[in-house]
Amino acid sequence: MTDTGTALEAAALGKRYARRAKGWALRECAFRLPAGRVCALVGPNGAGKSTLLTLAAGLLAPSEGRITVLGTDPASARPRVGYVAQDKPLYPQLTIAETLRMGADLNPARWDAAGAERIVAVGDLDPRSRIRTLSGGQRTRVALALALGKRPELLLLDEPMADLDPLARHDLMGVLMGEAAQHGTTIMLSSHVVAELEDSCDHLLLVGGGRVRLAGEIDDLLAAHTRVTAPADTAELARHTVVESRTAGRRVTALIRPRGPLPEDWHAGPPSLEELVLAHLRNPSAPALDGSGESHPAQENHTTQETRA
Repeated sequence: MTDTGTALEAAALGKRYARRAKGWALRECAFRLPAGRVCALVGPNGAGKSTLLTLAAGLLAPSEGRITVLGTDPASARPRVGYVAQDKPLYPQLTIAETLRMGADLNPARWDAAGAERIVAVGDLDPRSRIRTLSGGQRTRVALALALGKRPELLLLDEPMADLDPLARHDLMGVLMGEAAQHGTTIMLSSHVVAELEDSCDHLLLVGGGRVRLAGEIDDLLAAHTRVTAPADTAELARHTVVESRTAGRRVTALIRPRGPLPEDWHAGPPSLEELVLAHLRNPSAPALDGSGESHPAQENHTTQETRA
């Protein structure tokens, strides 16, 4: 995939809330999202995903470090960025048509009226309907139409599919993929449905405990990990970077980053994206990995979390 520049970049990024029990929502975050990618932003509740998207949208200021959006600061980049918050704030008293006209008035230089109206029409929505009468899924479609009508270079989506049924999620994901393919839009979307993102996204940013755990091209991250099954008493496992291991009887199953050849009596295969994400979330102390292929130890160079069945 050709790299046409950087859409989003963070260095030592942190955000602290005075009233938050643990203080820091994000801390020491560093990553780079190349332009033109469709990035899955994943992590548990409270991991800092919404805070990161709000910082990128220029609606919050960092407490430390910096975040660069489309080569400039978030406030300057705002006209080129579309953002749909998790609660999808819209004016309830306006009709759909009035909402889209408002989008046109706020973005006169870039507004794509036909594209926004097409997204609404595909959802079989009456433009005369008021926002307050719409279901959650219908409001999501209007919010996406408003964001995409802006013709953004970077589109930030916070749990956009959470209130949609499977068919509507599939349809709207198709809209997003079409946008990325036709206009080269960079998309970052947060979601809890990891398996649903595997066929749509080509980049991953995994956040846990306010820190970046994995960052990079999904194919590269998957290729760096191997799922193995080995004898439970093997000492060979300790030679490799173990993300997670589980022992059942005389066998151990582990997700590792290999450091050299594997024994011939081991069963080895590639993990799925969901297996990769869940293993890192279950073991927050496992060494982080960025797109350069470099490990960044959380505590030690070789960390393992083991459970026994």
